Amino acid sequence: YDAYRNEYKNQLLNKIKKEGVEKSKIMVLEALTRLRQICDSPLLLNSNEITENQSVKINELIRHITRKTGRHKILVFSQFVKMLALIQNELRRLNIEYEYLDGQNSSENRRKSVKNFQENENLRVFLISLKAGGTGLNLTAADYVFIVDPWWNPAVENQAIARCHRIGQDKKVFAYRMICKNTVEEKILSLQNKKKKIAGDIIQTDESILKKLNQKDINELFS
Repeated sequence: YDAYRNEYKNQLLNKIKKEGVEKSKIMVLEALTRLRQICDSPLLLNSNEITENQSVKINELIRHITRKTGRHKILVFSQFVKMLALIQNELRRLNIEYEYLDGQNSSENRRKSVKNFQENENLRVFLISLKAGGTGLNLTAADYVFIVDPWWNPAVENQAIARCHRIGQDKKVFAYRMICKNTVEEKILSLQNKKKKIAGDIIQTDESILKKLNQKDINELFS
């Protein structure tokens, strides 16, 4: 992780020096995405073929699923489809039933997956692409939510967590954001809290958030 961070930081500083902050923000987004992928699993960056598990986050998630949450139902959100594929592999290896939803699911398959999760007592886990599953789902059977790779737009994450908070929910809901210590994920969380005070809980695009980044923010993210 440190090697990639230092490499991206040097590239960014050189680009900013030559072209300025505004013309460097697309590279900022690309670098942040790569570092976040490494926090999930190095396989997201280095392998086109998803194979064995190499992720502390998946290890911790599986620990919660198998030991910490009893028979409770769980929603697992990730922005990266490859990360969801890694989690699927581990669930299959352990013979844990699950449902899956990303942007490729048809509306009919989406409806069937939701119905199965809500009604099948033996099915405890629903893997969902963050952007595909942020809205329009009623998943009150779940009372545990894991955001595997938090982003700096809290409104999107809150929408995902709200899938449990629907009419008919009679249980307390527990939501976890999985953050790797001493990485860009902690820096994004800190920046998220600062920007939230300015922008409020408003859904914004990556591009609109990038526009608000200044040189100090960028230095902090890659420190």
